[in-house]
Amino acid sequence: MPGLAEYAPHFTGHRERLRERFRTGGGEVLPDYELLELVLFRAVPRADVKPLAKKLVERFGSFAEAIAAPPARLREIKGVGEAIITEFKLIGAAVERVTRAQVRARPVLSSWSAVIAHCRASMAFADREQFRVLFLDKRNQLILDEVQQSGTVDHTPVYPREVVKRALEVSASAIILVHNHPSGDPTPSKADIQMTKTIIDVAKPFGIEVHDHIIVGKDGHASLKGLRLI
Repeated sequence: MPGLAEYAPHFTGHRERLRERFRTGGGEVLPDYELLELVLFRAVPRADVKPLAKKLVERFGSFAEAIAAPPARLREIKGVGEAIITEFKLIGAAVERVTRAQVRARPVLSSWSAVIAHCRASMAFADREQFRVLFLDKRNQLILDEVQQSGTVDHTPVYPREVVKRALEVSASAIILVHNHPSGDPTPSKADIQMTKTIIDVAKPFGIEVHDHIIVGKDGHASLKGLRLI
């Protein structure tokens, strides 16, 4: 009907303009809060979500940190309900699935950037420490990516004999150890170094090689082999 458009909510045109910018330029042309808006559109079909998107970035620091935030912390934000949390967790799961597939596609040691990308996508923004192991076959291709332990904000118990036992169960010839530092700083601690050396010593008699121990955090990653600590 004539004149109906003037009663359309103001955010309707904004949504289509933002989608068009994404279609033509991709995510790189959008700041974090606008990328979050696109995600929020799916969960909140009829509302202006720009203020909420900006609030999420302000609270958590970035698009990635908002997506990875624990549900309990997301619920603290006024306007965030279960539909939004589900969308965020779906994106996180999709990213992890894609990066894992990229690691599986080629021998791990020849696709190191894909390994790092997967580790960061999986763990960099977690609020508690996790210890995971990438189990590799004799061609250095991924057999299994498995979280071994979850701990507190600054500690995860690691049992070297259990790590090696699991490697034998899945017929792994080599492993890559990975854990995160929720503080953001990936610098390895003395305990990290000692634990890695213990696993190397336990694994060696069984012919299982420890290729590396990667520590990830919001501020980057560290490789114990790259730092010549193992």
